[in-house]
Amino acid sequence: MDKIEDRADFDYIRYANCWEDTDILFTALNPQLNQTILSIASAGDNSLALLAGGAKVIAVDLNSSQLACVALRKAAIEKLDHAECLSFLGITPSNNRIGVFDSLKDRIEEPYLGFWQNNMDLVKNGIIHAGKFERYFSYFRNFVLRGIHSKRTIATLLQAKSKKDRMRFYREKWSNMRWKLLFKLFFSRFTMGLAGRDPEFFRYVDVPVSENIFNRTQYALTELETHNNPYLDYILTGNYTHTLPSYLQPDNFKKIKQNIKKITLYQGSVQDAAEHFGHLGFDGFNLSDIFEYLDKETCTMIYQTLLNKANPGARFVYWNMLVPRSCPIELENKIEKRLNLSKKLFLKDKAFFYSNFIIEEIV
Repeated sequence: MDKIEDRADFDYIRYANCWEDTDILFTALNPQLNQTILSIASAGDNSLALLAGGAKVIAVDLNSSQLACVALRKAAIEKLDHAECLSFLGITPSNNRIGVFDSLKDRIEEPYLGFWQNNMDLVKNGIIHAGKFERYFSYFRNFVLRGIHSKRTIATLLQAKSKKDRMRFYREKWSNMRWKLLFKLFFSRFTMGLAGRDPEFFRYVDVPVSENIFNRTQYALTELETHNNPYLDYILTGNYTHTLPSYLQPDNFKKIKQNIKKITLYQGSVQDAAEHFGHLGFDGFNLSDIFEYLDKETCTMIYQTLLNKANPGARFVYWNMLVPRSCPIELENKIEKRLNLSKKLFLKDKAFFYSNFIIEEIV
């Protein structure tokens, strides 16, 4: 069996934020009271956001450091008010994050407490900036984008505009030769493997990496609104200066706080988590883009395991970035592909790196 944990390093924070669109995930899974969702943890944004619907969430990750991100967010949301939480996480300024952390310690279980105690510099600087992927965007922002566009031009990009005006601005002001050349160099397979994603995440990729990401970025800057996109906001400014991620928007934050004890963390593979909690019966799966890191045989094994632990009507929701993956052919008779809803939501996907968004429902 192909195990990504045998090929890639999972000993550090790879993602300090979740780079998958929470809004379309929430709509696709439609979490409800008395349901149970199995969710890839990442940094916790999307797993926590699912609590707003009242469902129980099992957040699973191979990487203990990623689960530490979820555990600290969980503690912060549970104890702090909205403004305090924004300040502690790193969205608004603070000179007392260490003191706030001390007040949260009794709410953080081991080994996650120990992780943060050994990395207090990450706490002090705001944990939303603590990941390798966030540092990668920092390099892009400070060393690449700075040589292409002025702060004024970037600010103009992030202003509200009609689609017609977005397309004109992109064509006339943004998409110059330096943008095209430097973007494709920075988001090449080699550079991303060196400074962003693990090279092993590209093992099954056989399409031009930078070309695909460039085309999706062009779509985001023209077809989608740019003034309310938290992912674009962070990439271009280094923070959520215009739009908060979904789990931190005030109404959602309030609902998540009310349901915060409904999230459980599990370190291990998604199939092990499914076996461990399978007695609960799953009503939905947030699977991130895990299938594209694995060979088809392993994908089939994982999919079958999840099917065995799912309730009728449960949905599989996941993304493809560069590798096309969907329900294995031999299992297609057990699911219905929700193609219309998938396409409708994908057209709105603000986390614009991905090539497809997939919703499959057990019949």
